[in-house]
Amino acid sequence: MRQRIARFMLGRNGQDPLNIFILIAATAALVLGSFLRGFVGDILRLITLALIAVSWFRMLSKNLPRRRAENARYLRWRYQVSGFFRCQKTRWEQRRDYRFFTCPSCRSTLRVPRGRGKIRIVCRKCGSSFTRKS
Repeated sequence: MRQRIARFMLGRNGQDPLNIFILIAATAALVLGSFLRGFVGDILRLITLALIAVSWFRMLSKNLPRRRAENARYLRWRYQVSGFFRCQKTRWEQRRDYRFFTCPSCRSTLRVPRGRGKIRIVCRKCGSSFTRKS
């Protein structure tokens, strides 16, 4: 039986991170829809069915280049979102040792050590300088 399933899935997309995300979203919509009654609950249950159908369609699809491109777009988006939160976590961990400033001309973030008094900060990206208290 296992070999029959393996032969059937040969050349198909299968599970990927985007499918897993879609199934998690479907589960969340199902749980939320079970708590809500009336029209809103019905809409959430329909959304759940649609998300599960999309997930199955993607999993059984033989159009691999298209599914890989969709997955790559999702992974780029997820990396951008997680990168923002990683950056915020790093800034929070370094808040006692460093101050963070934004360059007035190019808007890039600059890190300078705390406790140096009034210093002249030079942006490495655009070369402009400004004075701030660290």
